[in-house]
Amino acid sequence: MKAYVHRILNDEAYQYLWDHLPAGIEPVLRASTEPAAQKAAFDKADFILGNPPRDWFQQLPASLKFWQLSSAGFSEYEGMSVPIPTANMGDFFARPCAETIVGGVASFYRGIHTLTKLQLKKSWQGEQVRTGLRLLGDQDAIVLGAGAIGMHVKSMLLGFGATVKMVARTNPAAEIHSREDLMKALPQASLVINTLPGSAEKYVTREFLKAMPYGAVYASVGRGETTDEQALMEALQSGRLAGAVLDVTEEEPLPVNSPLWEMDNVIITQHTGGGKSDELTGIARQFIDNVYHYLHKEPLENTVALTRGY
Repeated sequence: MKAYVHRILNDEAYQYLWDHLPAGIEPVLRASTEPAAQKAAFDKADFILGNPPRDWFQQLPASLKFWQLSSAGFSEYEGMSVPIPTANMGDFFARPCAETIVGGVASFYRGIHTLTKLQLKKSWQGEQVRTGLRLLGDQDAIVLGAGAIGMHVKSMLLGFGATVKMVARTNPAAEIHSREDLMKALPQASLVINTLPGSAEKYVTREFLKAMPYGAVYASVGRGETTDEQALMEALQSGRLAGAVLDVTEEEPLPVNSPLWEMDNVIITQHTGGGKSDELTGIARQFIDNVYHYLHKEPLENTVALTRGY
């Protein structure tokens, strides 16, 4: 049997695959396969790790038994149906994403982004900076989404002392369940953190941003397409919003001509939110665990229905 590894890994993760894949399963690495031959390798796979192009699935490999996505989100496959067990990474990236976005917001309130730039210039302006600093614990926050990332964000914000309300259509963990109630709550929200999946495209609209109070902060660690980026830039440039912390953007990499790069009130963390030192080995480990589950006819971890897109 063959395991086609579409996800590019590092040496440590590849070694983990070689050492732990069940006997009789040969890993075929995209990284070691010529581009013209990669689709052919996919077509012979019994197991797949990673997120191949959607159009490759128009005709499934006859031998395919199980597909392990290497991401938590999978909006690129929304509406697609495959007749095999499919799993994502579950909450594997949730805590790192939450730490990144909450850390970024805390850094913004405490002026770390400004002080870092001043350090590079060897310019001591501490007295001027400190008068504009705020506390994360003083904020009234709304978290968009009550999934694993949102729950970790809420826990961290509460640890700082902030008040937190969550938004989700049906999740009972959320306090806000409708767009109407959200729009009513936004004028009191000094901080909004977006953890939504890509299926919630343009959820954060110009109207949404105008409903936030002057001086509020917006942060996003969900998917870039959930935010009207042009409206966000206008809100930042006009001074309506005090700032933004963005782990994700509509286009990635962020184009060099995007005004976001030049804004002093924006922190861009370049979609590093889910990262950690053992990330790639962890992806390999979860794939192998699910291969073992499949072979032993045990329930797979983190199975998903692609038609949902989240």
